[in-house]
Amino acid sequence: MNGLEASLDEARSLMAALDQQAAAARVALCPPATLIHRMAELLGGSGVLVGAQDCRAEESGAFTGDVSAEMLTDAGATMVILGHSERRASYGETDALVAAKVEAALRVGLEPIVCVGETLEQREGGQTLEVVTGQVRGSLPATLAGRDFAVAYEPVWAIGSGLTPTLEQIEEVHGAIRDTLRVQFGDWGGPLPILYGGSVKPSNAAEILKAREVGGALVGGASLKAADFLTIIEAA
Repeated sequence: MNGLEASLDEARSLMAALDQQAAAARVALCPPATLIHRMAELLGGSGVLVGAQDCRAEESGAFTGDVSAEMLTDAGATMVILGHSERRASYGETDALVAAKVEAALRVGLEPIVCVGETLEQREGGQTLEVVTGQVRGSLPATLAGRDFAVAYEPVWAIGSGLTPTLEQIEEVHGAIRDTLRVQFGDWGGPLPILYGGSVKPSNAAEILKAREVGGALVGGASLKAADFLTIIEAA
């Protein structure tokens, strides 16, 4: 829940900087729903994609305040983040609900970014791989086969805390996610991007992005400033 009209200036600065260089990475901004339409208009044709932070599973109905996948595409979004740890923790979102939201995204052609991750208690209890692979299996419906999507591993205990797992810990979890994707989707599960999210910042992005099976980053606070986000993009 960050971003007002002034954030468009940061997006404009990022777009201008990327126009002057050949970025190796796909780049997307996922602003709050109030900015999606304006940001999509601003970034149209620039190569910077615009996504959303969540959607409702239903197409329409008496769900005051919620936003459907249809509304997101109507506003100009092409991607959507689903199952973020804050949604799971604060709103009680289950794997089944996340999977239903994924189906909604596919219904209108939105590319889902599906988040998974363990809490500190689960990590300290030796449950990390069980929890994360269980979330992957439960949150990714079979209808994703042959479709573009990404999985984002975000250790809950690292988000906003300044703490970052070791490269060995990141590689272990990403490797387990890759194995699970191959079981679920066969050959299609091999090249799908697995993003890392959890206190990614300019000072650690290059090291994290070189880790085995890390195919990109889901960036939080460091994406709010164009200069910081650009440094992370350049590290890809």
